[in-house]
Amino acid sequence: MQRFILSKKNQVALISAILIVAGFVSLYAFHNETAATWVFAIASVLGIAPIAIQAYQALWVKVVSIDLLVTIAVIGAFFIRNFEESAIVTFLFLFGAYLEQRTLNKTRSAIKELTEMAPESALKQGEDGEYVEVEVDEVGVGDILLVKTGAKVPVDGTVLAGEGYINEASITGESVPVSKHADSGVYAGTILENGTLQIVADRVGEDTTFGRIIELVEEAQDSKSAAERFIDRFARWYTPAVLALAAIVWVFSRNIELAITILVLGCPGALVIGVPVSNVAGIGNGAKNGILLKGSEVIVDFSRVDTIVFDKTGTLTVGNPEVAEVQIYSEDADTVKAYVASVESESDHPLAQAVVDHIGETKRFPVKNTNVVKGGGVVAEVEGHAVAIGNVALMDQEGVSLSELARADIAQFEVRGNSLVLTSIDGELKALIGIRDQVRPGVKGDLAKIKKLGVKNLVVLSGDNQGTVDRVASDLGLTEAHGHMLPEDKSAYIQNLIDKDHIVAFVGDGVNDSPSLALAHIGIAMGGGTDVAIETSDVVLMNSDFSKLPHALGLTKATASNMRQNIAIAVGVVLFLLASVFFSDWMNMSIGMFVHEGSILVVILNGMRLLNYKLKS
Repeated sequence: MQRFILSKKNQVALISAILIVAGFVSLYAFHNETAATWVFAIASVLGIAPIAIQAYQALWVKVVSIDLLVTIAVIGAFFIRNFEESAIVTFLFLFGAYLEQRTLNKTRSAIKELTEMAPESALKQGEDGEYVEVEVDEVGVGDILLVKTGAKVPVDGTVLAGEGYINEASITGESVPVSKHADSGVYAGTILENGTLQIVADRVGEDTTFGRIIELVEEAQDSKSAAERFIDRFARWYTPAVLALAAIVWVFSRNIELAITILVLGCPGALVIGVPVSNVAGIGNGAKNGILLKGSEVIVDFSRVDTIVFDKTGTLTVGNPEVAEVQIYSEDADTVKAYVASVESESDHPLAQAVVDHIGETKRFPVKNTNVVKGGGVVAEVEGHAVAIGNVALMDQEGVSLSELARADIAQFEVRGNSLVLTSIDGELKALIGIRDQVRPGVKGDLAKIKKLGVKNLVVLSGDNQGTVDRVASDLGLTEAHGHMLPEDKSAYIQNLIDKDHIVAFVGDGVNDSPSLALAHIGIAMGGGTDVAIETSDVVLMNSDFSKLPHALGLTKATASNMRQNIAIAVGVVLFLLASVFFSDWMNMSIGMFVHEGSILVVILNGMRLLNYKLKS
């Protein structure tokens, strides 16, 4: 019976509203006071039923809830034959709960949208080579699947054949389609906009990136910050305190109407709901924008950050070295480049690949007697000429003489943060190539936004040489730059900042920087959807998109501010109502309940503003 009544709360509220209208019509249109009294009494009994059940269920687990305050107040009003007010109070309470649930559901729209994006079926290759549509739960690791235009990718996998463009908004927050071809990775829940792909399943079900995102967002929305935990404890003591205050007022004043009015006005509903709705809306906004915020505690800590420490490679920079400067010391530049490309094309070293990519299409010569010099470079023979390609130490080892001009160029290349690749032919220096990792496009503007949001210290730490790190810091306007740092050195540096009472966030790639991510108050992973990034950090930028970082910081600050606003609104309304009871003659149960429910809607709507938050340019 209890479950049935609670399931019909909305219908009870509607019937109560109809009865209240009928009561007022009987009273003022037909002047039938008896009929009005009976109608209001029936509305009161109907309305109090689900509220009283909820109060009883709370008491069963030793919690004095808001429902108990309202139940006692309505019973008191009923016994003093104030049926009109008792009917209105129960209706407003039920109607307020209905509106509260409706608006709270909207704040959870992000997780609802994510859940609806989850794939339900897949085209699985059978033993006969034909594809059969099956439930996504029937797909296992290693199965071969076919994804057609307009379909959702059912699992995390690798493309075996085919080409197409996939909308990865559900994972990265970016709606621009991404080109996919053989050996490309694909994520469950993304949509193939054109083309056809044959993929092999690497991760299925809850183990997919999409499944992990849904799980993390759900956990984050259900988590509680220190402020929420305090409010829960406060409400646990506050509600009995209001009950005691009403009893004291009745004992000394013998005014039962005043006592039950205090019960209604003292309900802390807006206080209890204000912080969670801000938390849920903020996390929902982040989820829609490819930002995972792991809970309310993370939001509060991130909003207070005064120092952000960055790993350089793959965070501030692209992570792929490119040729930045070239100096040729020969009149036959084409032949020099051809010799360099011929030798370097046989190496899989990242710097060698950068050189080959830069030179592009050119004539290639057979390479003989290749000898890789550990820590130096490579020596080989091309068309009978001795060719050495590597660093300055290799040139010294090969007896190559460096002119004053070459040494000056080398010094300038190093100052500008280049890794050096020198080429000698038959003992003479012919080329100097400077290679460096390029700064991510737009990072400088993003860092400026972060500074505007109040972060005082922006620090870069890297294992690269100090010259390279200094150049990046100078280009981007960072506060400090430290090179030659191992992972343990980075952790020690962060611990030193924490010891100096800084609130520190660390931004890294989530792999070799995991100690620093764990140590900092807030670990932020340029995740790309990887397992390590998702597990080790507090915040994940799903597409390794640095431009999401200012939005994430601004969002947490707005969310923390929104929480404080809601607390102020809730406390202010309760104080106003209680003061009105004692210092005015117009306050009654109906008006108090109306204002009380109105305050709940105000804090919910205030929290919902975060769903549309955008960082101001």
